[in-house]
Amino acid sequence: MLSPGRDVLGLERISELMVRLGNPHRKLPPVFHVAGTNGKGSTCAFLRASLEAAGHSVHMYTSPHLIRFNERIRVAGRLIDDAMLAPLLAEVLDCSTDIAPSFFEATTAAAFLAFSRTPAEAAIIEVGLGGRLDATNVIGNPLVCGIAQLGIDHQAFLGDDAVTIAGEKAGIAKAGVPLVTMNYPKGETLRIAEVASNAGASCHPKGSDWDSAPYRGQLHYRDEIGKLSVPLPRLPGTHQAMNAALAIAMLRHQSMVAVPEPAIRAAMGWADWPARLQQLGDGPLTRLVPGTPVWIDGCHNPASAEVVASQIDAIIGTDTPLHIIVGVLANKDAEGILTPFLNRATSFRAVPIPDHPHHSADDLANWISAKGADAAPADDVACALRTLAQSDTSTGIILILGSLYLAGDVLRKNGEMIE
Repeated sequence: MLSPGRDVLGLERISELMVRLGNPHRKLPPVFHVAGTNGKGSTCAFLRASLEAAGHSVHMYTSPHLIRFNERIRVAGRLIDDAMLAPLLAEVLDCSTDIAPSFFEATTAAAFLAFSRTPAEAAIIEVGLGGRLDATNVIGNPLVCGIAQLGIDHQAFLGDDAVTIAGEKAGIAKAGVPLVTMNYPKGETLRIAEVASNAGASCHPKGSDWDSAPYRGQLHYRDEIGKLSVPLPRLPGTHQAMNAALAIAMLRHQSMVAVPEPAIRAAMGWADWPARLQQLGDGPLTRLVPGTPVWIDGCHNPASAEVVASQIDAIIGTDTPLHIIVGVLANKDAEGILTPFLNRATSFRAVPIPDHPHHSADDLANWISAKGADAAPADDVACALRTLAQSDTSTGIILILGSLYLAGDVLRKNGEMIE
């Protein structure tokens, strides 16, 4: 029986599970280990695109999934199929009844088993929650570690202040392994440097050991090796240029897996990460609002909401009416997620998140209305779209946000599978 979830962080259960399974985590190809509050998944996508453009076979482990569980485990470039996954999960569960691993620990163990038994030249491992006590941190000798953007999230597990959270994320640091980071406020920077030093890791922060900036349609990057300029990422938003730069820095602060500049250039157009400022294609949901573009983003904490709010006008223009459909998990800061959009959105429709505890649509709509914005609850996304279709949305866009689980449900119902 699996524990309900990541209710108790720690490495004891996963470490014992690894022993019983023959220590598959010690048989992985060179590992790129990525932590962070926001942007770590996109960073993994840029790493994968760069490595594969260089001709390397790549494993990748990320979370959560959007539509189907298999998305979490990519074996040598392909999503794991059910025929491979089912016996791996059975093997994990058969040897761990008395351990009672969490869902994430069992998933991590299955991924490591798959990766240890299939040849590849690199593995990209995304931290699930935090870093220091995350199940993926059982990996003892990664090739390089990276920390993406930081913010306040999962306070019940990681602490209420940014410095404490930064220290937890930095817990992936390992002796003799480069730790590549973004540029953070002074308190977080000092805490990360302290944790890295205590672990014996070399710390390489943006702004000193390396730096980057978007300029005139190019992403300009420099480090001690030299400079390079690559096209801006195809993924929308200037924040994706920062995630791409972190991936470049991680690639260039290791020397075991060669990735030439042309591969990095190609990766800027290849990298794909669904539900991050993604415009939906033609499907059952978008046909409910003919002629109106529908976008989705899985932003689920105040920091990511601030980023999306700052980027959306650059994408659609400041004069375009913006209609927001929002659903937020019960354990998330709904007010923090919604606040950046209050003075920008023309209207809000609040919806539940299927099969997950969530803030009620009525409560969300009431809170938004109390702030002076046009808001109403809806039974689901389809109902919200039908309501908007009855108003004049033809000159605006619709943005669905607030949860990756909601985004996944929207992708599934619009017929947009992930391969």
